[in-house]
Amino acid sequence: MRLVRFAGWGLGVVAAGLIGLFLLTLPRTVPASVLLPRTADLTNGATMFNIGGCASCHAKDPKSAPHDLGGGHVLKTKFGAFVAPNISMHPTAGIGSWTEQEFVTAMVEGVGRKGEHLYPSFPYTSYRRMRIDDVRDLFAFMKTLPANAAPSAPHAIDFPFSIRWTLGLWKLLFLDGKPLEPSPDRDAIFNRGAYLVEGPGHCAECHSRRNLLGGIEAGGRMAGGPNAEGKGFVPNITQHPRDGLGPWSIRDLELLLENGGTPSGGFVADEMEEVVLNTSRLSAQDRNAMAVYLKQIAPLASQRPSRP
Repeated sequence: MRLVRFAGWGLGVVAAGLIGLFLLTLPRTVPASVLLPRTADLTNGATMFNIGGCASCHAKDPKSAPHDLGGGHVLKTKFGAFVAPNISMHPTAGIGSWTEQEFVTAMVEGVGRKGEHLYPSFPYTSYRRMRIDDVRDLFAFMKTLPANAAPSAPHAIDFPFSIRWTLGLWKLLFLDGKPLEPSPDRDAIFNRGAYLVEGPGHCAECHSRRNLLGGIEAGGRMAGGPNAEGKGFVPNITQHPRDGLGPWSIRDLELLLENGGTPSGGFVADEMEEVVLNTSRLSAQDRNAMAVYLKQIAPLASQRPSRP
């Protein structure tokens, strides 16, 4: 009898644990109560659009038509192929019928309109550090852009990552839920740069080492890592004197963000070329703020594979 009671107690504990885990992994929604009436700032929305790199993934041709947000870019990773959806203002093919609350929820909670967890190939892990008003301005700006009727293609994700519920577990492990707070002992330029780099600019999403589950390693943030698509190594952008940007000046970084030029006389290419297309549209003050912040990131060594 005692064994039966012990087994029943154990099953009860397991059931309670599973229920608790299920509740913790439920998709979260931004409450409408935080979206107080306000007048959108479209200029700020355009800035958030550019630093956020929206065109790089969602535009059919980010170089010649950055505002055609019909989607289609494919990110091939070890977890499967992620396809950037149509985020134009088309009412059915895009997000034209989305409410502001639904858009903000997708950006900061990684939850879609139907209440589904979104894959972190959409970098809400960084976007969630944005101020809500900046996200709202972004949505208002996107409403001014043309609609595209092209339907979104589905992802092709490998099992078990194709099960959306597992993303709730992933968020428990790797989504810290903390907004980006300004440093009280730093000036406004540094804090602006920190916000742009760590929030909408989502630089760490590409320039960091990741673990087997795709989470950023705390000891490898900004220190570079293998390209998610298997094409080479993304550079270290910490202030490491050999592996990173230690020898670069603030002016060097400003020029990189403006025209893609490097101190050695070369130019960036591939994905970074598209990033520069976006940062070149920022104000000189914002590029300076980003450079100031990047120059103060603590040095970390890369784990770059040896080259012949």
